[in-house]
Amino acid sequence: MNREFMCPPAMALTNDDEFQKGVKHLFENGVSKLPNKYILPISDRPKVDKEHPNAAKSSLKLPVIDFGELQGPNRSHVLNSLSSACEEYGFFQVVNHGIPIEAIRSMIDVSTRFFGLPYEERAKYMSSDMTSPVRYGTSLNQRKDSVFCWRDFLKLVCHPLSDVLPHWPSCPMDFREVAATYAKETKWLFIRITEAILESLGLWGATTKEKTEEDDEILKQFHDGSQLMVVNCFPPCPEPDLTLGMPPHSDYGFLTLLLQDEVEGLQVQYKGKWITVEPMPNSFVVNVGDHLEIFSNGRYKSVLHRVFVNPAKPRLSVASLHSLPFNCMVGPSPKLIDQVNPRRYKDTDFATFLEYISSCEPKKKNFLESRKLT
Repeated sequence: MNREFMCPPAMALTNDDEFQKGVKHLFENGVSKLPNKYILPISDRPKVDKEHPNAAKSSLKLPVIDFGELQGPNRSHVLNSLSSACEEYGFFQVVNHGIPIEAIRSMIDVSTRFFGLPYEERAKYMSSDMTSPVRYGTSLNQRKDSVFCWRDFLKLVCHPLSDVLPHWPSCPMDFREVAATYAKETKWLFIRITEAILESLGLWGATTKEKTEEDDEILKQFHDGSQLMVVNCFPPCPEPDLTLGMPPHSDYGFLTLLLQDEVEGLQVQYKGKWITVEPMPNSFVVNVGDHLEIFSNGRYKSVLHRVFVNPAKPRLSVASLHSLPFNCMVGPSPKLIDQVNPRRYKDTDFATFLEYISSCEPKKKNFLESRKLT
């Protein structure tokens, strides 16, 4: 096991200030019993047994999109597979993506080393300001959550990179360089996947009969779009059946590109059951965000997912959330609205989302539901 996660001596009961310091801090101080602050109501717990028919032990192999094939003569076949994945699962895995393995390994390595720093060093980046270019924290919203989830995070705003980079952690010494390289690589991959998604919707590329300046403009907006990188740390948990690493939620952006280590944890809701996504080495899990569901006028679905934790192994993941620029309105594409498919969503922007999650506990797909037209 990574020495940064070796089991420490047992810890006495904690007060609320200790919870604000995060679960890595609790783990480092030897917590041996899950504090009440983290215990979910019975109906929300991840325990898989006969009493919980909505949970599932089975694993799910998500549709796999071979990025190399997307660039070749089989593009139309791959686009059909991509469209089916976005409609049925809201998730898919990308292989042969073109991002160097070294960039991936380095990002996992430097993130592990960041969370291995003393608490005092990590705490320099703690902030309750949701617009801060760098934010270290715990749970989802540690000022509002009534029950905490077993997760610490480091959030990094990635655009414009030259403006935000000086605010990013300077320790470990190579953190900024490695994370900036990774951010650029995932941005490149996001643009390529977005081109394919727009083409699969008939809005861009070879399948578009009449290409307009508006079609090129939407892609330009994505080039200048928002990118938020979230590094998630899930230490071993003393009583994992009573809590979650992250509760059921959908992602607010257009697409999320998730890099995970080899430890299972991600679960997707599929046909009413929670199914574990098997980690696939050197691949990215990509999921449809709320903005893409709105943009596609409901054709592509953002799907509930959650994270479970375990008692033995630390887990680390890096989520890269991409969308249009922060100040842009997101609405259904006019080309996807007609008499048969009337407009189903209101326009929204990032400020509306921030206002919503600042005012209440974000649960499931509540924000997206609030944008639906009845």
